[in-house]
Amino acid sequence: MNTLQNLVQRHKAGDNCGIYSVCSAHPLVIEAALSQALSDKSVLLIEATSNQVDQFGGYTGMTPIDFRNFVLDKAEQLKFPTENLIFGGDHLGPNRWQHLNANAAMEYSDQLIVAYVAAGFKKIHLDCSMSCADDPTPLSDEIVASRAARLAKMAEETAVNEFGYSDIVYIIGTEVPVPGGAAEELDELEITSPEAARKTINCHYNAFNSAGVLPCWSRVIGLVVQPGVEFDHTGVIDYCPEKTTELSTVVDDYEFMVFEAHSTDYQTDNAYKELVKDHFAILKVGPALTFAMREALFNLCDIEEQIIAKAHCSNLREQIEIQMCEAPEYWQKYYQGSEVEQRFSRCFSFSDRIRYYWPNLRINAAQEKLFTNLTRTNIPLPLLSQYLPEQFHAVREGRIDSNPKSLIIDKIRQVLRSYAKASKQNRD
Repeated sequence: MNTLQNLVQRHKAGDNCGIYSVCSAHPLVIEAALSQALSDKSVLLIEATSNQVDQFGGYTGMTPIDFRNFVLDKAEQLKFPTENLIFGGDHLGPNRWQHLNANAAMEYSDQLIVAYVAAGFKKIHLDCSMSCADDPTPLSDEIVASRAARLAKMAEETAVNEFGYSDIVYIIGTEVPVPGGAAEELDELEITSPEAARKTINCHYNAFNSAGVLPCWSRVIGLVVQPGVEFDHTGVIDYCPEKTTELSTVVDDYEFMVFEAHSTDYQTDNAYKELVKDHFAILKVGPALTFAMREALFNLCDIEEQIIAKAHCSNLREQIEIQMCEAPEYWQKYYQGSEVEQRFSRCFSFSDRIRYYWPNLRINAAQEKLFTNLTRTNIPLPLLSQYLPEQFHAVREGRIDSNPKSLIIDKIRQVLRSYAKASKQNRD
């Protein structure tokens, strides 16, 4: 029984524990997550999504083995025990190749699974819910499950070939709306019905049986459903426990399974605790982490402009705007409205499409100049209090340094501390 299976069993035995999953490939987010888990003496689950990392490099330019080595290098620098590190793959399936016919998309999905499993990823979210070019919309539960079982078989065979055995754990199902936050404003969400949740489980069970991979069914530890949490560009739909009373009991009927909650970004501290209590024991967080990082960087830009001559400023915000407008494919279909509204969304939307642009070389150079300017000059405490008040107190109390990197990492850890408290990570 691996770490995640053990955690699920503890939860189902009444321990009310959970785990948060960090879905990001940004170096500062990874460092913040490692630092938080090191402080908590907890295990850390880090996941790459099929958009970020694939066999061709994804938008980060990293393959699964590249991503794993990148995180392990960060862990070594921080002296983080690698036995407490779990790698996961999120939304693995034809998501990247929906524009192709199903046969071609699934062949690429097979390759994707092989790359992740061979690289040592131990938690695999099988998500074949999206329609391909020649598919009906939406897909039936049976087709979705059949494709997921195909990928599970590929994962099991790869693990045995590479390592001699398989201890991979699987997540099935998907949330609504699509991964990464809603593309339009939302007032409320339709919570997954207990009947729909059971049908998803039963269809996958039958598909696993038909594909000859039923022996790994006990390692299907999580079901993704919609518990009524989501965010759009400017708003957050909060978790209401009273609306999931019937849904939350579904996993009581399945010995090895809890719920995995996606799009939990920006919920309240109490909501995270209630989610874990209601068996949403795996909490995914992604955009909220890079959103917090972006907030800190923009605040540091404000400080820079107060103490550095304009001619010598980094102009990081301006460079981000330029690069996003020159390559709009990552935000254009998400941000609607007038040019003013689009500009606002590019900077401040909760969906944080900026996260796709951080690997840009010009943006990286501007960020480095920002760091250099503020490190050379030192940040006056009154400005730190003005623009980063939480970090001001941490600096005054001697908990962190006042250099730009430390300030940003602590800003990201503010988000992670909420998740850690809710999942009782310090007890692991």
